[in-house]
Amino acid sequence: MDVMEKLTILTDAAKYDAACTSSGLDRRGRAGRLGSATFAGCCHSFSADGRCVTLLKVLMSNACAYDCQYCVNRRSNDVPRATFTPRELAQLTIQFYRRNYIEGLFLSSAVVGTPDHTTERMICVLRLLREEYGFWGYIHAKAIPGTDPALTRQLGLLADRLSVNIELPSQRSLALLAPEKQRAGILAPMGQIRDGIAVSREEVVRYHHAPRFAPAGQATQMIIGATPESDRHILTLSQALYDKYQLKRVFYSAYIPVSDSSLLPAPRQFKPPLLREHRLYQADWLLRYYHFRAEELLDEDMPNFDQRVDPKCSWALRHMECFPVEVSRADYETLLRVPGIGVRSARRILTARRAAPLSFDVLKRLGVVLKRAQYFITCGGKLLPGLRVREDQVLGHLAALERPALFAAVPEQLSLFDGEAGA
Repeated sequence: MDVMEKLTILTDAAKYDAACTSSGLDRRGRAGRLGSATFAGCCHSFSADGRCVTLLKVLMSNACAYDCQYCVNRRSNDVPRATFTPRELAQLTIQFYRRNYIEGLFLSSAVVGTPDHTTERMICVLRLLREEYGFWGYIHAKAIPGTDPALTRQLGLLADRLSVNIELPSQRSLALLAPEKQRAGILAPMGQIRDGIAVSREEVVRYHHAPRFAPAGQATQMIIGATPESDRHILTLSQALYDKYQLKRVFYSAYIPVSDSSLLPAPRQFKPPLLREHRLYQADWLLRYYHFRAEELLDEDMPNFDQRVDPKCSWALRHMECFPVEVSRADYETLLRVPGIGVRSARRILTARRAAPLSFDVLKRLGVVLKRAQYFITCGGKLLPGLRVREDQVLGHLAALERPALFAAVPEQLSLFDGEAGA
């Protein structure tokens, strides 16, 4: 099998790994080095200045020793198998970079033999790139649960970002669909990476040239819809991961049927829950940037998100006693809770109202999405002129603003690129 045949198999096998994220790292190029890393760099998406930038997203191997029922690369699945040598993959990455096809590498792998053996091969690839080829670009690597902590540390010293996939939202589902994996085994490397990042940051402050461990932080991914956990369970887990392990991102991957297992939804009757995935990304955005908590967005009476409107609108409609908000006096935290007002527009409001009274026309120029915000704000103590909607009609009006077909098609891109528009 030649290198291009391997590339075809292993890039296709990597398509279920979510990696559409900003690099979170600024590193200028150096003389004698190849490439650089920018904070806005990301995979198959758009940066803040409108550039489309990409990573080579590939597996080291898809010959897996595990038999996870939800995975296309599981041991029992009859698919073509391929494995790169470290030299082959390093050369491919450099060739693609020199042709301006990519800006960095996203490297994962099936478990070949043992986690230690697989991680050693991944380290060989990154060492070739960093030390022999002088590659200075962005690298995101998957840390494999069960790997010796010393190897995980070596991987983190060569990569910019590490991620450990939590896979499924509960230990019960993991035991059912992936009995060879344990929740404790997944969380242990997360804790190691968290501690390694904290120590590295302290060392860099004291010693400027100290080696940096995973400077762009860590992330994780979980599969949505393959098991019966509610949105509340998933979001509460995400909140706990952010709080305890200081993750940069939790990625949500709508389950796509790749197995006829009786333990999973039947392929012919199952549609990937893309809108549900999008709602979780919107809620995740609220956790990270809008100071919401998981318990505020969902509770026992409402364990799943309303598919008709985004989570912020849904929360506002269930807390109408908090509205309307007077934009001329509300503090930053209160403004963030208003549907249609995002992080940037809230800051602009705080700045603009120091200079002159606010009007609805001014709010629109500041970036406020009045189609949503009009039901929840006042300017100078007055609602938007001509607004004639009763409280019980607001849900219908907000639901009419949604674009479900578009949301379902590109959920992750919309949650990132329309951050304020969806606010």
